[in-house]
Formats: sequence, structure tokens, C-alpha cells
Amino acid sequence: MTIHESKKGEFTISTDKDRLDIDVIHNFLSRESGWCLGISMERVKLSIENSLAIGIYEHHKLIGFARVISDFSTIAYLGDVFVLKEYRGLGLSKWLMQFIMECPDLQGLRRWILLTDTAPWLYKKYGFEPLNRPEVYMEKFNPNVYKDGVV
Repeated sequence: MTIHESKKGEFTISTDKDRLDIDVIHNFLSRESGWCLGISMERVKLSIENSLAIGIYEHHKLIGFARVISDFSTIAYLGDVFVLKEYRGLGLSKWLMQFIMECPDLQGLRRWILLTDTAPWLYKKYGFEPLNRPEVYMEKFNPNVYKDGVV
């Protein structure tokens, strides 16, 4: 897959997985996120391996992240979106969302999916809305999977 990048001053967004700092990502997801506390390093690595992973960098330091799980033809799931606390309020999450929504590999998709309770206002700006027909959606959800030690 082609690597895509965008630059703004000292900041860069990139889909180059070789630039990612897995320790920063794991630390945030396992300790600070509200959605996957306790996730193992192995699961984080595997999730990145099997996704379009996007990093935000100040020079070479990872300061934000997002993953898109997709078949690159019909559907995409946006997840694990974060910007480190000390970099919030600089417009980086909006820039990240714009980058994702304009990414050439993600054009022409019929459906995007997202689960959030932290920043719905951000995602609404990019066309995300509450479920139109929630009665047709189903899920199998195990909120304790990381606590139970399932690998």
C-alpha cells in the first residue's frame, strides 16, 4: 500500500507504519483510553499490523494516532483515535480526520463505522451521524476481554 503523508509546520501525519512508536500507542491505549484499558502489547501490535495505521508526529515524536480497518472497497471502521493531552487544542484531531477522509485508499466506500462517546462533535463535522436504523445492527461485545487475559 502506498504511504501517504501531510505536513503542517513542525507536524506530520503519515501512514508509514515504520515511523510508529508502539510504546506510546500501547501506553495510551492500555492506560489512558476509555475503550481498551489493559490491552496487551501483543494485541496492539497485531491490530496495527492488520490496519491502516496513521500517526501524527511533532518532528519524529509520535503525538497522535488512529487506525482504519477496511477492505478498501466497501467499508471502513475508524478506531483508536487519540492525540496526547499536551497537544490537544491545536486542531490536530481535525487535521487527522480530514487526512483520513481524504486518503486516496479510502475513497468510494459505502459505509464508515465508528464507536465513540468522547468526541461526537468532531466526527459529526466529517459526516458521521447516529445510526439511521439501529434495529438492523447487532454486536457481540466482551468489555472484559483485556481484563480476562484473553490473548
